[in-house]
Amino acid sequence: MPFTSLVARLPFPSAAVQRAVGIAAVLAQALIGVTGSIVRVTGSGLGCPTWPQCVAGSLVPKHDSGIDALNQWIEFGNRLLTGVVIIVAAIAVVTAWRVQIDHPGRKRLVKLAWTMPGGVVLQAVVGGLTVLAKLEWWTVAIHFLATTPLVWLAVLLLRAFHEGDEPARPLVPAAGRTILVLLAAVMWLVLAAGTTVTGAGPHSGDINTHRLDAPVETLAQVHGGLLVLYLLLLAVFGLQLLRVGAPKSLWRRYTVVWVVAVAQGGLGSLQYALGVPEAMVSFHVLGAMAVIVATASLWTGSRDRGPVTSLTAAPRELTAA
Repeated sequence: MPFTSLVARLPFPSAAVQRAVGIAAVLAQALIGVTGSIVRVTGSGLGCPTWPQCVAGSLVPKHDSGIDALNQWIEFGNRLLTGVVIIVAAIAVVTAWRVQIDHPGRKRLVKLAWTMPGGVVLQAVVGGLTVLAKLEWWTVAIHFLATTPLVWLAVLLLRAFHEGDEPARPLVPAAGRTILVLLAAVMWLVLAAGTTVTGAGPHSGDINTHRLDAPVETLAQVHGGLLVLYLLLLAVFGLQLLRVGAPKSLWRRYTVVWVVAVAQGGLGSLQYALGVPEAMVSFHVLGAMAVIVATASLWTGSRDRGPVTSLTAAPRELTAA
């Protein structure tokens, strides 16, 4: 393939470059979720009321459109950031591809890398449908939730750059693996419940947007209750780590999850007590992204795929063969 030959001419990415690309993928996927919340709390969700154009007849904001210029540029800026995320995703693919050229066994790494641009394109389409649906609360919820697996996959990609390709060897017993699956599932339930609180709350993205007709207090209690369940599962998982004498690296990841999850719960409670101020909404979304990253990191740290063999270029004679 001509493009493969072109990629093969690129310098082999060092261990530092591979790590930097993985971190950039995680940050880019998480950041787009946070900036989306900024669009919502500033009432800029329909600053660009159509898609893929911003306003009818123009891809960029027009000051004579009858829409506040600041709202236009906030929403348009979020759309531009999607382009940056796609660039980062493309760099991840090229980096993984270049690694695989020297190390053909790294197929899993390339597959994970391809989820980045594929997911961003899908997310952009979902975002466009959200705009065309005039920010109906459930479309906004789907738009946010579509971001969360991309953040998770980006963490897996970061890990894949620095692990081998052997079959996964669990570092926790079968009961611990089951609890970890439940922990991840409940995490997404917490996130989904959070979108219902948002759907019924004061920050709709546009003053004319329909809201979820349900008591915010009840929805917030469900959201908080699921977080408590998440923490209980996390505590039980810790008992499993004690049982097997887990390595220090796994304990560090476990500790980070506790710190992030408890901080996120405290922030959510404070946010609710203060009447959901705009700035705290975006910080809470940032905290949600941190919980996803920490939980995914715990997930990847709970198994071992053997030593990484692709941090340096393969000997020339092997690549030539």
